[in-house]
Amino acid sequence: MPSSDETNETASEIPKTQAAKTQGACFLRAGEKVRAKFPSTPGVYLFQDQAGRVLYVGKAINLRARVGSYFLKAAAEDQRTTRLVREAYDVDYLDAESEVDALLMESRLIKDIQPKYNRDLRDDKSFPYLQITTHDDFPLVEITREPRSSGVKLYGPFTSIGSLRGALQVLQRVFQFRTCSLDINEDDERWRWFRPCLLASIKQCTAPCNLRISKTEYRRDISRLKKFLEGKRKPLLKEMKAEMEEAASNLRYEQAARLRDEIQMLESLNERGELAKHEQPEVFYVDPKKGLTGLQKVFKLEITPRTIEGMDIAHLGGDETVASMVQFIDGLPFKPGYRRYRIREVDGIDDYASIFEVVSRRFARLSNEGDVFPDILLIDGGKGQLGKAVKAFESLGLDPPLVISLAKKEELIYVNGWQEPLRLSRNSFALRLLQYVRDESHRFAQHYHHLLRRKRTLGES
Repeated sequence: MPSSDETNETASEIPKTQAAKTQGACFLRAGEKVRAKFPSTPGVYLFQDQAGRVLYVGKAINLRARVGSYFLKAAAEDQRTTRLVREAYDVDYLDAESEVDALLMESRLIKDIQPKYNRDLRDDKSFPYLQITTHDDFPLVEITREPRSSGVKLYGPFTSIGSLRGALQVLQRVFQFRTCSLDINEDDERWRWFRPCLLASIKQCTAPCNLRISKTEYRRDISRLKKFLEGKRKPLLKEMKAEMEEAASNLRYEQAARLRDEIQMLESLNERGELAKHEQPEVFYVDPKKGLTGLQKVFKLEITPRTIEGMDIAHLGGDETVASMVQFIDGLPFKPGYRRYRIREVDGIDDYASIFEVVSRRFARLSNEGDVFPDILLIDGGKGQLGKAVKAFESLGLDPPLVISLAKKEELIYVNGWQEPLRLSRNSFALRLLQYVRDESHRFAQHYHHLLRRKRTLGES
């Protein structure tokens, strides 16, 4: 689709046949309507034909800029939009309170109206859905391209799996639902000794796997999530405020405080609902579930790993040496968990010493704060980098998770405690997932290094 900063040539300059002049004049008036009346806020826009039928539904962070881009000459020449531009007679919009709200509204409208130019979305198996299980003690919330036919509540289809992942992470901060596939039974006391994953530590899950929340309370949170997904934000806030006041009056201060925090996050969703901050890249060749299952098999792990952290070092001529730490949960990047480090204790170029420093700093902090270690720590490098990472754990007196390194070119995997490196097939799902983590840590380290170099060169603060 054309962007709003392209050439200012308007669609009125496009050569027309005599039969299309009337249609072109109406389209030009629609463009003037956009410039005069459309707000620069999030929302959903609807293109209509002369009979008032909706041709296309789309979402926008900035309605005026996004819809205005359709009235540029480039839109009429782009094969993806040319038919829509020629057939559209009018355009209208609906306000949304945030980009997340716009994404959900777009999905609901497409499902209800099934517009002509959104017709590809009718292929249920090609586009992602948000799926909530209904028969579990603690319902699971997940993204799927193959929705189940029973035992679930479905929302979708959505046009972008990346945007949906971003929205899911935003909403998980508010409603703290689980995204794991554990079969949790409230009556099974053994779950009280289960160690929750990282999401519990960063307050994005209420840890039903450790029975830290009752089935009734958890299902209440899921009910709130469903109301939000169905567009009932204002009545939901009213209901939650009444519950908070009741809890406070009955001296249930912990419950009241949690409700207060959820209300504040919901009310500020327009500030925190920018999907670009959370959106993950679409991964065409990596299958996260198969990758994690492959890692469990390759490294003979008792359970399927959920969290992987990857580290890399970047420097230029020994100046501004930095490190990156990226976090993957369930095989996908979890950007709120990314961290950057300036190397402070190493002079000159010494990747080994830099790895030792950053691993020491990261895991000393996790240990001091009582946080959960990742299931796998992946170092970008070879046997030497792996050795320094292991020594960092020894110096701290900590038992390490599974620590491995992945060397470029040969793509050999060095494993703590193994004598020989591991060579996996280039088509291995496990190797592809590790490469994804390694490459993302490298990208993030280089990005941080470029920021520091720019500040130094340009004197930016």
